[in-house]
Amino acid sequence: MPILHWLNDEEARKTSSRVLYRLLEADETLSYGDSNAENMLIQGDNLDALKALLPYYAGQVRCIYIDPPYNTRSAFEHYDDNLEHSTWLSTIYPRLEILRDLLSPEGSIWVSIDDTEGHYLKVLLDEIFGRDNFVAHIVWQKSHTRENRTDVSTVHDTVLLFAKDRNIWKNIRNPLPSSESQLERYSNPDNDPRGPWASLPAHAKAEKGRRKEQFFTITTPSGRKIDPPAGRCWLYTEPRFLEMVQDNRIWFGADGENAPRVKKFLSEVQTGLVPSSLWMHSEVGTTGTAKAEITSLFPGETPFSTPKPEKLIERLIQISTNENDIVLDSFLGSGTTAAVAHKMGRRYIGIEMGDHAITHCVPRLKKVVDGEQGGISEDVNWQGGGGFHFYKLGESIFDEEGKINPSVRFRTLAAHVWFTETHTPLEVRSKKASPLLGVHNGIAYYLLYNGILGDKSKDGGNVLTGKILASLPPHQGQKVIYGELTTFSSQRLARENIIFKQVPYDIKAR
Repeated sequence: MPILHWLNDEEARKTSSRVLYRLLEADETLSYGDSNAENMLIQGDNLDALKALLPYYAGQVRCIYIDPPYNTRSAFEHYDDNLEHSTWLSTIYPRLEILRDLLSPEGSIWVSIDDTEGHYLKVLLDEIFGRDNFVAHIVWQKSHTRENRTDVSTVHDTVLLFAKDRNIWKNIRNPLPSSESQLERYSNPDNDPRGPWASLPAHAKAEKGRRKEQFFTITTPSGRKIDPPAGRCWLYTEPRFLEMVQDNRIWFGADGENAPRVKKFLSEVQTGLVPSSLWMHSEVGTTGTAKAEITSLFPGETPFSTPKPEKLIERLIQISTNENDIVLDSFLGSGTTAAVAHKMGRRYIGIEMGDHAITHCVPRLKKVVDGEQGGISEDVNWQGGGGFHFYKLGESIFDEEGKINPSVRFRTLAAHVWFTETHTPLEVRSKKASPLLGVHNGIAYYLLYNGILGDKSKDGGNVLTGKILASLPPHQGQKVIYGELTTFSSQRLARENIIFKQVPYDIKAR
């Protein structure tokens, strides 16, 4: 597969593995609503924030939507969108790598972009997600007015859609709600107890492979003789056709005179519309719509230059998720994705670097919790409720010498150890912490840290001794135990089927 090369691309491909894990520190003064809500709003560099999320959310996010700076070489109030091409590629690449690791097997990523970097971005996404997982190049008509001061008036943006595994995604993605015009095709003129139906022709093209048994003369209830049209054959053999007639699945018209048509019942067909790759402004709104939404929320302020309308985000969330799934946006901007996900009953994680995480995202989401009626609120019957927690990026789990930050608590380090060993998030089964983190592929993982077993003396929990081993939750197979020291010889460790790893030296800092 062709791979894109640019200045310093080798360094960019190593960046995500070199990012230190940092703590997420809750700020309850900026959190709001239901304290049990799992929604997260994070302020800080999105590369650091995404890395911090891995131990907790790897493989769990169902939908990722990002609207990164387009690198249009224009002056943006809230973003430095004037990066050199190679710098832009080096910036986006490691973020896409971590986003891939956060996606669930059923998940999908949607990326808004324009033609400035869109074609290069497609090649990066091919490399990171795999060409086979490319789903669609969606065209969004962002404007319905023509710009006459340029050579070509650009009235669309692109949304690139990739699945984590398209073979899975294409079978679980949701159709769009049925339109009124689609439903109007169904009726029930013969009062069939199976409900409304639409009729389809009973013949097909007589191409190679059709059986001679599909060429026969049909007699209608009125006695009229009908052969298939020229170049056509019937859909069924004669015995099967007569079975369909007996089951009242063939319609000859109210008087029994018409050519046969097959009845397709609404209850037996897929309800809803297959999404198309062209999203019109009349369906999902424009940048003008989005600016009006922001202005109504923040009167007197200049809205972001490229906001997205709530209906655009609603559509992609509707296609890719179900209620309570996790939606992530690591370029949150004014908070649209989080606001829409909240109203649609999805859990969400929003990451924003600038001050407007506090000045725009927090107040906007507070208004959502309080039941604001802008955007899609009326469409989804939003009445308010829920809540979110605000986080800032804290210190690294490790210092420059590789020592564990003294502020790190057991659960934080446990999540990190479990993730680096298994590449899966740690499942918290109880409010009470346990030195046994879990069992993965038959191997039990233990962490002796911060006096987890009661005290911090040599025999109290951080050093693996015979007494400590006897007190650990048992496991019959192999055990990996992290601790400060062990009094066991290598022969004793082998006899007990233990791999001992020393804290902090054997804990991966990246």
